[in-house]
Amino acid sequence: MPDSLPRRGGTSGTTRRTVLAAGLTAATVASLGPALPAVAAPGSAANGRGLDGEWFASPPRSVRPRFRWWWPDGLVAPDEVAREVDQMADAGFGGAEIAAVHHSIRDKSVLDTARHGWGSRPWRDGVEAALRRAARRGLTIDLTLGPSWPAAVPGVAPDDEAAVKELVHGRVPLAGGATFSGPVPPPVHEPGSGVTGQRLLAVQAARIDAAHSTRKETGLDLATVQDLTDRVFDGLLTWAAPPGGEWVLISYWQRGSGQQPESGPHSSPAAGVVDHFSAAGTAAITEYWESRVLTDSLRRLLRVAGGAFFEDSIELETDGLQWTPLLPEAFAKHTGRPLLPYLPALVLDNGNQVFTFEAQLTRQIRHDFWETVSGLFNRHHVRALRDWAHSLGMALRAQPYGLPTDAIASAAVLDIAEGESLGFKNLDDYRCLAGGRDVAGHTVLSCEAGAYNGSAYGTTWDRFLRTMGGAYAAGVNQTVLHGFSYATAPGAGWPGFAAFSPYGGAPGYGESWGPRQPTWRHVDDIAGYLGRVHRVLQAGTARADVAVFRQTGYTATGIGASWFTSTAVPLGWTHQFLSGPLLGLPGATVSGGRLAPEGPAYKALFVEGDFFYGSAPTLAETDARRLLEFARAGLPIVLLGAFDQALTPGVPADGETERLREVLARLLALPTVRRVTDKAAVGDALADLGVTPDARYTTSSTLLNAHRSTEDADFYYLCNGKHAENVKPPVAAIDHEVTLRHTRRGSAVPYVLDPWTGRALRVARYTEDGDGFTLRVALQPGQATIVALGRPGLFGDRLGRRPHVVATDADEVLFTRKGTVVRASRAGTYATRFSPGRTVTTTISEIPVPVVPDRWRLDVEDWRPGAGATDTEVVRHTLTLDALLPWSQIPELADVSGIGRYRTTLTLPSDWGADHGALLELGEVGDTCRVTLNGTRLGPVDRLRPVLDVGPWLRRGHNTLEVEVATPLINRLRVARPDVFGTVTRQAYGLTGPVRLVPYRQASLT
Repeated sequence: MPDSLPRRGGTSGTTRRTVLAAGLTAATVASLGPALPAVAAPGSAANGRGLDGEWFASPPRSVRPRFRWWWPDGLVAPDEVAREVDQMADAGFGGAEIAAVHHSIRDKSVLDTARHGWGSRPWRDGVEAALRRAARRGLTIDLTLGPSWPAAVPGVAPDDEAAVKELVHGRVPLAGGATFSGPVPPPVHEPGSGVTGQRLLAVQAARIDAAHSTRKETGLDLATVQDLTDRVFDGLLTWAAPPGGEWVLISYWQRGSGQQPESGPHSSPAAGVVDHFSAAGTAAITEYWESRVLTDSLRRLLRVAGGAFFEDSIELETDGLQWTPLLPEAFAKHTGRPLLPYLPALVLDNGNQVFTFEAQLTRQIRHDFWETVSGLFNRHHVRALRDWAHSLGMALRAQPYGLPTDAIASAAVLDIAEGESLGFKNLDDYRCLAGGRDVAGHTVLSCEAGAYNGSAYGTTWDRFLRTMGGAYAAGVNQTVLHGFSYATAPGAGWPGFAAFSPYGGAPGYGESWGPRQPTWRHVDDIAGYLGRVHRVLQAGTARADVAVFRQTGYTATGIGASWFTSTAVPLGWTHQFLSGPLLGLPGATVSGGRLAPEGPAYKALFVEGDFFYGSAPTLAETDARRLLEFARAGLPIVLLGAFDQALTPGVPADGETERLREVLARLLALPTVRRVTDKAAVGDALADLGVTPDARYTTSSTLLNAHRSTEDADFYYLCNGKHAENVKPPVAAIDHEVTLRHTRRGSAVPYVLDPWTGRALRVARYTEDGDGFTLRVALQPGQATIVALGRPGLFGDRLGRRPHVVATDADEVLFTRKGTVVRASRAGTYATRFSPGRTVTTTISEIPVPVVPDRWRLDVEDWRPGAGATDTEVVRHTLTLDALLPWSQIPELADVSGIGRYRTTLTLPSDWGADHGALLELGEVGDTCRVTLNGTRLGPVDRLRPVLDVGPWLRRGHNTLEVEVATPLINRLRVARPDVFGTVTRQAYGLTGPVRLVPYRQASLT
């Protein structure tokens, strides 16, 4: 695979954007504002100066979360576009992707596509305004390849060479010995809108074989397939079936499908979806951009503030089979066999297979076909678009799934592969794309995040964080939020235009984040959290314990790996998926017993039957030979199933099966290889080969982990997450020991990095055994933390190599500048043992009881529709509460959305001293919040464990506590726009607690 876009930036601190900005004319530079600051390349440590506290605390724009920014085509004003870029920048985000999406607008005529369509002059002016403001603010702007999705080009008509194609079939039954005479069987489906031509590809006859039939498919005898195409004259066919049995005549017609991008039209002339498998389809995209869109100024701006071109999931819709005219030629070149005799086993009718041969042969035919399509898609579409993007200084980001093609291989070609929280069924879908990314040496795996069906204006940030926590453990390290809608459009109601809502008259998909939402008041806390998670997960290189080989590289299927997904992950193992094309990449070598040693450094390779084709034990001969090379070089390999009797995935050539089995016999005889017949034996096989995970848990757990390795440290992202969105039983809190392996040279100590506050805290209590560090991890459902193993002082602490604690019965042990302290919430005597073996006994005297506030003042900003669609009126309420209740249970606030400020007084005893402190437990909070104590606003609150250490800000006597809570808008919209939102259930907003101040005391260990 050709080289990808060079990584931006480097250890010198000079970035591509800095150089390009310097090369612009003085007038252009003046119009753009200051040049962008230098930022580190995604894989580098930190701006060429190594790690420190700021590296984690203040992540650069390049790693901060982004928005999918929905525009009503070109019906935008440059001033408003610039204002919205500022809104994103002020809130701590790193960029946006401009996408023409307006499913909520039923009457498309109000968009005036003739003058304001996608690619029009007003659209270009808007894009330039976005890029100019982004350049000033340090953001980057991505652009979709065409309007909406799939990739489409204005003016491409259904009959054009560049248009998306389909293969449709016709059929006529015929009794043995009977004669057919008449027109060739027409397609079973009428052509799509605008399709005026179709070409007969072939006509065949085949005898029905009921023994091969299934519930949906008609069985055929391959040996009886006859090509009757040369018997067709002027559209007429005459043919006599041989005597005996039942026969079927099948015609095959290729034509345009007539598909247009979602929720169009978006332009005038209307756009047509292009052929994703041909050079002509890609050329239509690039030529339109080059000739109609890319002005000189836009080209310059893309090199300064452009990020990536983006393509959404490959949703090519047809009643027949996805097609391109060169498929027969490509199939013959790829397999050495003609395609036409196999066509009966391939044609589709509304997504269902129509005919089948013998089951094993049919699986092999279909594998060969889609493998051929994968090659065409990756060569003519993905790689060609990527190379074109590079010529403009842009990257290519895409969701390479939606068809039964090799998405793992596509992820290796792309600069940035992307998955999605809505369409992906579980974490293994992300692990497929992560394998392609990492073996190819890329850095970023993106995710379209936070789209929930029917949740518009009701999405909470804690739901978002619970969804995404596991995705980060599975390899995601860039978040593209779904989404941010342009302010307004004709006919939009309060609080403004929303791309997907209303959707069919009801609340739609995803969110319209921005200042229209009360929680935007606190959203920079969310942006900071995500940026720090990205910062760590883009650092260095990914490490995974095991590579799972996939004969078929699909994703978005929810299909995992035997033993690993269900048994190994809960014990700490990590895995990724590879497909055949990845084994031939330059990075796919073995050294020191590791596959891809400069990348994921897999310790073992696991191979099992192909889940997508009956779990048959299949391997291509070329892949088997590569596995043999890997094993001879020292890579442990475990095979599950009857691989001594393996089959080829595709239709075998003469002698190919025998050659495959001979290679596998040599493979199975090697000392680094184990074959098991029961998935429960996989773990024992790995142990027998000496393979262990980098992270080990003392108990089966819902804890997920991702490991990144840099020159300075090993980073472990730890999340108490879930494998799938609707997993049962729900995830519970965890509290157990974890052992993490240090893989870098030199001594190390553990740090806990808090992605909410940006603090890096040196861990005081742990045990060390060789390269393993064991520490205790306690996390609430969805909550995450980060552990770093690196040299003392790595994050700016000055603690040196002081002894650490290996055991204590106190609540907590901490390093401070003055020494080591224990902390407890109960009076008593506590024993603490240090690493050299010394034990220290400490007495903690009486501790005040927890304080539970019993009276609150609540001031509420009630957000209501104003005079215009984007205007919000604020009505204020003041209440006194003797108990905390959800707003939905307070009559004055039942339908209120907005911001509430809760105030109370916490009274502490007169003997409260410097050795006292307290944890503030907020309990249930809906949705976001901030805390102010005695006039000082405290750091961000972990949304999934809203507990703050407030010790430094407390004083004896009276303390004033304020908790500011921001809510979604759905409760107000239920009554403000009942035609759309009236059926939604009220949400429980506000601070509902229980709120407790839990005192502790701490004592120095001397």
